[in-house]
Amino acid sequence: MYEKAASQIKAYAEKFFPGLPFQTAVVLGSGLGKFPLRYKEAPSVSYGELEGFSPSTAPGHEGRLYFIKLGDGGVLCFSGRTHYYEGKGIDRVVYPVRVMKKAGIKNLMLTNAAGGINRDFRVGDFMLITDHINMMPNPLISAADPELGVRFPDMTVPYDLKFREIIKAEAKKLNLVLREGVYIGVQGPCYETPAEIKAYRVMGADAVGMSTVPEVIEARRCGIRVCAVTLVANAASGMNSEPLTEEEVIAAGEKAASRFGALAESVLTAINGKAEL
Repeated sequence: MYEKAASQIKAYAEKFFPGLPFQTAVVLGSGLGKFPLRYKEAPSVSYGELEGFSPSTAPGHEGRLYFIKLGDGGVLCFSGRTHYYEGKGIDRVVYPVRVMKKAGIKNLMLTNAAGGINRDFRVGDFMLITDHINMMPNPLISAADPELGVRFPDMTVPYDLKFREIIKAEAKKLNLVLREGVYIGVQGPCYETPAEIKAYRVMGADAVGMSTVPEVIEARRCGIRVCAVTLVANAASGMNSEPLTEEEVIAAGEKAASRFGALAESVLTAINGKAEL
């Protein structure tokens, strides 16, 4: 059921960049959708043109797939994602990852904007995700699908260690402050209560958001190597006196656009085409 969309993507890639291998993909989170603007001539297609893809209803999610040449190969840049809180089901959330598997993607960089739980974090910081806590439905709860991967994927190291080292090295070159921590993925769409944030902190979470974790679980089942970076877009509930708003998240993304773009470009260039790292 994913083959048609994968075939469409491969056909577009061949049309736009004949002979160029596409082994790497990136998913852009809330407020981070300006990354493709770094490549003014980058061809793209609307999600509506791809079989089975759902346009995102979340603010700051464009709903386009960009084809970008970086390093020795191409990168599929998914500008926008579907969230579980949009009510389309967990299968819709991870559908693009399953299509990536069929399209030959080996490496995946995920990004998101989240609330900072760690008291040492500041709005505008980037956090390298080292592990996660899942508070959403598991996308693997279904009939086994050997074509996608194993039934019981190991999650000891969901975020690739070598990719994490690359991200740290590239951030250092760019003189960017890069935090490290655990991301907790929750259902949303309401923001968390102060009591929930306290509980998540006790559980070991450093940032909280409403995406990414299901995609990581699916990617690991599919044998795709994963890395992920969070933009701390706001202090989590109860950590300041101001109410939380989606406008705050988008504004933080826009403010961080230049720094994020530089980091994403350098990281994707470093990992692109290096499935055997």
